[in-house]
Amino acid sequence: MTAERRTDGRVRAASTHRRPRGRPLPALLLCVLLLAGACAAAGVAWDPFRAGAADPAAAPDGAVRPAGALPFDLPAPAALRSGEAGRKLVFAHYFTPYPLSLDNAPAESDYYTRGYLDPDGEGGKHRQYGGLLRDRPLPVPPKDGDWEYANLRQEVRTARDAGIDGFTLDLLSLTGKNRERAELLLKAAHAVDPAFRIMLMPDMTALDTDDPAVLADAVAALARYPAAHRLGDGRLVLSPFKAEQKEPGWWSRVIDDLAARHGVRTAFVPLFLDLDAHAAAFAPISHGFSEWGSRSYAGQEGATADVRRAHGLGKIWMQPVSVQDARPNQGIYDEAGNTATLRATWNHAIDDGADWVQLTTWNDYSEGSQFAPSLHNGHAYLDLSSYYLTRFKTGAWPRIVRDTLYLTGRTQFADAGPTGAQSRLMSLRQGSAAARDTVEVLSFLTAPGTVRTAVGRTTGEYGAPAGLHSRLLPLGPGISSARLVRDGRAVAEVELPYPADRTVPVQDLQYYAATSGRPR
Repeated sequence: MTAERRTDGRVRAASTHRRPRGRPLPALLLCVLLLAGACAAAGVAWDPFRAGAADPAAAPDGAVRPAGALPFDLPAPAALRSGEAGRKLVFAHYFTPYPLSLDNAPAESDYYTRGYLDPDGEGGKHRQYGGLLRDRPLPVPPKDGDWEYANLRQEVRTARDAGIDGFTLDLLSLTGKNRERAELLLKAAHAVDPAFRIMLMPDMTALDTDDPAVLADAVAALARYPAAHRLGDGRLVLSPFKAEQKEPGWWSRVIDDLAARHGVRTAFVPLFLDLDAHAAAFAPISHGFSEWGSRSYAGQEGATADVRRAHGLGKIWMQPVSVQDARPNQGIYDEAGNTATLRATWNHAIDDGADWVQLTTWNDYSEGSQFAPSLHNGHAYLDLSSYYLTRFKTGAWPRIVRDTLYLTGRTQFADAGPTGAQSRLMSLRQGSAAARDTVEVLSFLTAPGTVRTAVGRTTGEYGAPAGLHSRLLPLGPGISSARLVRDGRAVAEVELPYPADRTVPVQDLQYYAATSGRPR
């Protein structure tokens, strides 16, 4: 698979499956990966963040929500799809180059480890920016048989069990491995849960055709899969990424061709990089609108106006919700402010009356924007999203029934200069909030309590109220942790096991996360 550069600056990269020699991995990461590999060799499904969960396929309703993992009781998928809740849809943007495994190898020696995380991976072509990725999917054990299909089924189950209705499938190419994986995902979705939807999203910064008929043929072929997302009236939802890459007339020819030659009626929901410039021109052919959106909490001022513009034109609106964005290979990042961006984008979706939500992204690790369970974040961001998702779909905030702490922070200071061979450094994107060096304790409490904190050698405590509360602490070298104490005893505790340091080998500006609900 080859790298594909999008005209908006997003880099689409995948494995070349070479075997480069790399420098040693950081000791903690290596230990974690060795543990994963040992479990894999023993035939044990290793997941340091989700203990005791059975195979979701064995449950009567196909849903497994581990007891104690969340601060609230997440409704079953069927409940989140019925009645008024079923009108509000939540999708996650699926990026085919980064599945759970690229080669079915043990985690300590697989392609993520040796090719993407190692600064010298893939023959050193990523050395100038310190390696392609800074995080990876949670390691999975090697599997017998059709391991790719089995892993895609697992991803569908994970998303479904978090309350997500489906994936928006980024269609990077019309042939080759990305296309094959797209078809396999459509099959996996239907096999796991016939109600799980796959929205087709042709990526117009990557597809190599200018012929509307060629794209119509490709879309029609994928539309034959039962999992392809359709409205209640049977129309196929077509939601191209950077739709403005082609004129509305070009898209009209795609839509007409789908109907005339393939008998496929469509509901066109273009996703723009610049909604303001193109909404009016695309309105006559569109069922709804979406935008890729800002990845910084300070860049959300126009979100309310976007929803109003779409609704004013009689269109539905799919709101982007994001965690963060850090792209070493492009030398750019957004200041996410710990969980501030996640909370701000979800609150806009809720308060502004969005019809659908798109989590941007499920698994684009080259952008550092993943909600999917990952090595450095566990399930933390996905669990937090389930809380807001429940409010978005049901109209009521879920009741907090378990004291739960979430801890986020970077492993280095924003201005830290790497000591390795990295020569291209990330800088803030225009419009982002200013860089900050903070650790955040996000608490969900059933009653007031005392939170005792440690950031390296600096300790402290504060009184936290019942409900949701955010507390910021200055970042310092060392391990960060937090403990909730009530009536003289510890009720919940969380540790971020990746120490912060002032001297680092590569620049890594993603926020790492941990939760007391899923002990490591």
